[in-house]
Amino acid sequence: MATTDNKTADTDEKIFIGKGDETAWLTLALANRHGLITGATGTGKTVSLQVMAEGFARAGVPVFAADIKGDLSGISEVGEAKDFILKRAGEMGLNFQPDQFSTVFWDVFGEQGHPVRATVTEMGPLLLSRMLDLNDVQEGVLNVAFRVADENGLTLIDMKDLRSLLDAIAPAGGKKGPDDEVDELAEIRKAAQTYGNVSKATIGTIQRQLLVLENQGGTKFFGEPALLLKDFMKTDSDGRGVVNILVADKLMQNPRLYATFLLWMLSELFEELPEAGDLPKPKLVFFFDEAHLLFNDAPKALLDKIEQVVRLIRSKGIGVYFVTQNPIDVPDKVLAQLGNRVQHALRAFTPRDQKAVNAAAQTFRPNPKLDTARVIMELGKGEALVSFLEGGGTPTMVERVMIRPPTARIGPITPEERKAIMSKSPVKGKYDTAVDAESAYEMLQKRVAGTAAPANGTEGGGGGGGILGQIGSIVGTIFGTNVKRGRLSTGQVIARDVTRSVTNKVVGGIVADLGKSVGGSLGSSVGRALVRGALGGLLRR
Repeated sequence: MATTDNKTADTDEKIFIGKGDETAWLTLALANRHGLITGATGTGKTVSLQVMAEGFARAGVPVFAADIKGDLSGISEVGEAKDFILKRAGEMGLNFQPDQFSTVFWDVFGEQGHPVRATVTEMGPLLLSRMLDLNDVQEGVLNVAFRVADENGLTLIDMKDLRSLLDAIAPAGGKKGPDDEVDELAEIRKAAQTYGNVSKATIGTIQRQLLVLENQGGTKFFGEPALLLKDFMKTDSDGRGVVNILVADKLMQNPRLYATFLLWMLSELFEELPEAGDLPKPKLVFFFDEAHLLFNDAPKALLDKIEQVVRLIRSKGIGVYFVTQNPIDVPDKVLAQLGNRVQHALRAFTPRDQKAVNAAAQTFRPNPKLDTARVIMELGKGEALVSFLEGGGTPTMVERVMIRPPTARIGPITPEERKAIMSKSPVKGKYDTAVDAESAYEMLQKRVAGTAAPANGTEGGGGGGGILGQIGSIVGTIFGTNVKRGRLSTGQVIARDVTRSVTNKVVGGIVADLGKSVGGSLGSSVGRALVRGALGGLLRR
């Protein structure tokens, strides 16, 4: 059998994934139609993920993947030509050559990778409510808090900002004298009550849930400098895509936090990236491991929006690949968007297990030569049933293949190796030190002390000078500003989002229309229309 160098086995248009009676190729131009990797524990899902990540990186496509067990970290080190690897490569006609890939490690807790932070404003009330496991009433009060923050120019960056805001909108207990500091916040409390009954009991419940999140390390996630997603979308000096690995072993101790965090990242990509149309290869491929956690107990409104994001993010040039045990873990509406499939073995010891196997078999285009349900239970380690999109985007008939061996190391790296990689990271020093700038906590403290300017004045983060000041902020955002993401005024946030999606001509029209509304309350009306970062308006109920 003729052999092919593993570095050139892929073509400019396809990635070589495995070989059986037919060769399994993943077409790069169709890789943004998303995908699914499924199979029981220990059947080879992580190896398949690594093979695909290596193929994308070789093609110049950046990769983001969550690493729950630590095994994927080996992609950063040179692989070993072990006997079983050489044997499998030889059977496929590959001349195995060990390789390694440029890797950047990320960690929400900042222990085994660069810290990943977002502002409270970017997370938004819906995702934060899911993270805190709030009920509908509590979620409603949290929405009120965000609305009051918008209208009073209170920038929500970290947990203490949110805590101080919740304290500020809570009803005052007992009669207070004119010199009591709580009276300085009466206007904020009154504004909150105009949106419905905000009770102290509900505020207390939310505060306790915040404490639970803090005890789980959530405090480290909220803050600045906030993550710039463009730092995920880099290539190295050889033109290969950089592999971004989220260290998720500790994060997985709170599955809801893990799932909500990854959904936030996916939503940020959706909001920030421009329309790209059909590209010869994706801009970024996003692997979502333990994907079933995203859908467990999710309300219908959230599931609908997840399906919408998955469906529409394709046009931004992003490919999303869910990794889970069984296709039935993914709702049908989302499953229908996942065109590239890799199915490892499932075991069926009970009638319920058999039902799951049959359901998995029905997600493939049938092959007359295969009894798909039976083969799923017979697959050995490293074997898989695959079906990738071809031609006009139609799936190929399911085929049984042996997955090619990874060229980088299989298994975790050592702490010393991780430290060496971190020392050469292209984002070294950019996120490693937290910054605590003035935001809602400090603004409210000033207001209580009587030193803060009015909410609509030139201080306190509200942008300044009435309508002319707001228009000045908008123009500054359109043509450049050094204000950090998550700290923009209301007018600046709107202008930022406008510039992402419309032409300069339309922007000019919008600014002109704003000029006509001098007599109105710009802060109030824009606050109601605010589109936040993480799923912002997109996922608001």
